[in-house]
Amino acid sequence: MKRRDFNRSLLLAPAAPLLAGTTLSAVPQSAQAGRKIPWQNWSGHQKATPAGRVSPKTEDELASLLKTAKQTIRPVGAGHSFSPLVPTEGAILSTRHFDQVEAIADNRAIVGAGVKLNRLGEPLHKLGQALPNMPDIDEQSVAGAFSTGTHGTGANFGAMHAYVEALRLVTPRGEVLECSRDSNPDIFDAARVSLGSLGVITQYTLRNETPYKLKRRTWMQPLEQTFAEFHQLAEKHRNFEMYYIPHSDNALIITTDLTDEAISPRGEDGDNDAVRELKMLRDYASWWPWLRKKLITGVSNTIPPEEHVDWWWNIYPSDRAVRFNEMEYHLPRESIVGALKKVRDTVEKLNPDVFFPIEVRVVQEDDAWLSPFYKRPSASLAVHRYFEEPFEAFFKTVEPIYQPLEGRPHWGKLHSLTHKTLANRYPRWQDFNEIRRELDPQGIMLNPHLREIFGHG
Repeated sequence: MKRRDFNRSLLLAPAAPLLAGTTLSAVPQSAQAGRKIPWQNWSGHQKATPAGRVSPKTEDELASLLKTAKQTIRPVGAGHSFSPLVPTEGAILSTRHFDQVEAIADNRAIVGAGVKLNRLGEPLHKLGQALPNMPDIDEQSVAGAFSTGTHGTGANFGAMHAYVEALRLVTPRGEVLECSRDSNPDIFDAARVSLGSLGVITQYTLRNETPYKLKRRTWMQPLEQTFAEFHQLAEKHRNFEMYYIPHSDNALIITTDLTDEAISPRGEDGDNDAVRELKMLRDYASWWPWLRKKLITGVSNTIPPEEHVDWWWNIYPSDRAVRFNEMEYHLPRESIVGALKKVRDTVEKLNPDVFFPIEVRVVQEDDAWLSPFYKRPSASLAVHRYFEEPFEAFFKTVEPIYQPLEGRPHWGKLHSLTHKTLANRYPRWQDFNEIRRELDPQGIMLNPHLREIFGHG
């Protein structure tokens, strides 16, 4: 069963009117009651009770709303970011009405900012197109995924925003800007990964491929073997990722490659059951670390390899029904094995209660100014904690490992870096900030988290 969208019903609920000039199409008439509806993200960690909820239907409505806003406005998609990008006492804004999917020439498509990734596969397929790559979670909205640097894996494939050829941005000044490499090129380079801080993007023009099938292979192998073969596997396969199983000697390997073989569907995803079993083993053998390691390694040694073939949109994503909080950093690719070894040692020695697998992927460099992959081939290292358990102490022991390597955090995931550190990690940081101030001089798009990130006084 797919994950439930916990926030959809809330986005449709009545909200208190907040913004001067907001039309009744943006705020339901029943909002006159002044009712405030709580919001939370998928994991439940980020929460807010915004003063209003707005869902403009057209760019003109959106432009008027932003231009006349008196308090903060934060765009919201599916609520799958773990970092506090949305929480505000002002208004949260849904782009759900911007939901078109339209093919244009040369394997390109216009896609609305509010479309969810899991609603793109079949429509694009029917139009004779396919996304070049996808992340392993497909619940995000298009704008939410692109604006935070969300990515899949593949040494020769960029993050989702790398395939954007143009976009339409509605600014807090009430302008509607067409942005591409030829039109407003600096704003285009800033807006592709912008954390929703420049205004509201309504649509993207994507560079796609013709539909393709993928063969997905999964298998367990010794962790030390994986360390030795990591870069070879990353170069050999179209898509490659690995999961270190904490407190074991094994890693799960996942590869996908192009194929013309007959379809053999994946069937029901077993990842959720596997995570629950790891938690059970953690709880059962918490007093005997040696027994836990023996049990987990022994069980994982018995897991048979699997192979499945299907169309691209059925292969990339996995069901993630077990909720968690996550921290992910992007490191220079050549540094990833050493960093993972240090994370493993930290988990083994200092964090005996960690059971969630630790994920590693590879991503091609790009040139979006705030992309974590800016001008640097990267590998991503993600750690997780079960949503009902505190994550702060674990993340605090792991995060320092990334700093000497000039790690760049995933914008949609938890981290502790401030603008002073971030400004040194991104060569075009100041250029981005200048454009942000120009487009949003009053800071209407900034909540407390973004004010801290950008040093906005």
